Amino acid sequence: MQLSLASVLYESRRRHPDEVALVWGDTRTSYTQLWAKVLETAGALRESGVGPGDHVALLAPNTPDFVITYYAILVRGGVVVPVPPMLVPEEISYLVGDSGAVLIVSSPVFLENARKASAAVGVPAVATTDLTALAATSTPETMFVTRSALDPAVLFYTSGTTGRPKGAVLSHGNLVLNALTSALFANEFRSDDVSLACLPLFHIFGQTVALNSLLLVGGRVVLQAQFNADEALDLMINEGVTVLVAVPTMYVALLEVADGRDTLPSPRLCICGGAALPVAVLEAFDARFGVRILEGYGLSETSPLATVNQERFGRIPGSVGHAVWGVDVEIARAEVDDRVELLATGELGEIVVRGHNVFTGYHDNPEATAAAVVDGWFRTGDLGRRDDSGAVHIVDRKKDMIIRGGYNIYPREVEEILVRHPAVGQVAVIGLPDAVRGEEVLAVVVPTDPADPPDAQEIIDWSRERIARHKYPRRVEFVTELPLGPSRKVLKRELRRRFTETGFTETGAS
Repeated sequence: MQLSLASVLYESRRRHPDEVALVWGDTRTSYTQLWAKVLETAGALRESGVGPGDHVALLAPNTPDFVITYYAILVRGGVVVPVPPMLVPEEISYLVGDSGAVLIVSSPVFLENARKASAAVGVPAVATTDLTALAATSTPETMFVTRSALDPAVLFYTSGTTGRPKGAVLSHGNLVLNALTSALFANEFRSDDVSLACLPLFHIFGQTVALNSLLLVGGRVVLQAQFNADEALDLMINEGVTVLVAVPTMYVALLEVADGRDTLPSPRLCICGGAALPVAVLEAFDARFGVRILEGYGLSETSPLATVNQERFGRIPGSVGHAVWGVDVEIARAEVDDRVELLATGELGEIVVRGHNVFTGYHDNPEATAAAVVDGWFRTGDLGRRDDSGAVHIVDRKKDMIIRGGYNIYPREVEEILVRHPAVGQVAVIGLPDAVRGEEVLAVVVPTDPADPPDAQEIIDWSRERIARHKYPRRVEFVTELPLGPSRKVLKRELRRRFTETGFTETGAS
């Protein structure tokens, strides 16, 4: 079967030629104008030597350059390798080298790092402005190169929490079907919807749900180069944003700045994913903005959408909802690695996924692929359970689970309690090595008022009254901010490294 992710934009250009596709500042770009720019840039890529099957690294923030270059690579039949712009040259060179990219295309602001990486791996680097200049003297492409539905379209690199990042290969079929499922069945987007693209587009969540899904239905995408909560609220009000796709840390930031405002936006749909959303944050956002957040779940390897709270099934706070159309999500025995043993409703185990959204494998890494895809199921590494309605409840990451004195402790459960303390703005719970109990519980807290943080012992005593004796944190540390990765997830590995080096000092009673 022939298919191209470029058809998402091409078909909307046919159906909604004069509608606005992109908003960037005061600039409005229609579908016809956007498609023309994509074809021109694809012509420049052709002149730069990019052909079908070639991998092209793309290093850019949420600007029209990203969108245009992304689709231009697909028009040429190439494979997009999104590179987080905040990476240092050594990290960029690893992604470029490992992916086998033949070209690096960079926003001018990141070109210095791109060229350093280019020199290290011997791959040419060009600025997006260079492509624009070349496009002026090149013959535009007239149509996209069609590909097999199983051919790679985008190569996403995982965060590398257990070593070097791995490249997850997503096919044209994966990404087209996930965009269709997101737009038509799960989130039910409309052609008159306006999405705020504040999530980084180099990340799968922003790319599929905030960009491709909206363009597929002929909607409008408002670009924000880098997330800023105050600016995001202004954009939502001024541009009439109806769809917000964001991660928990963004919703927390929006809540914080909303307190000083008389006027707030009123989107019809708020979608959350990327990490666990504390129920307390969901409730506070619902109350302040008068809109219900629909929490979902997925990974780079699942394109990403696997489950989401869908109004037709009823929203279940604290859950990530039901499996999306065409996808099966089950719970398997976590301690069995060589096969998938499905568990009954209500039992705790590893979340496994199969369907059109599951990636084709890790790039040049058959061993890692074989370990991740077992009996046709993708093993997510997340622990959870399904309730009687079929909704999935995530408990925690397998690797984040704390074992204290032989008892399993799930950090998310402790975080859900701590975030309800009025002096706790954000919190991450981790386990630290302990000679007596194996691991001990540490809560890293961003205070609601950094100028007047609470006493650590106060937090410990408060939590002792609300959670089992073996679960409450024995140590509390205050920080001004939590370390965030490119997709704005909290980097617990960084916290473990930082506080392991300082050693564990118990501040509360055992």
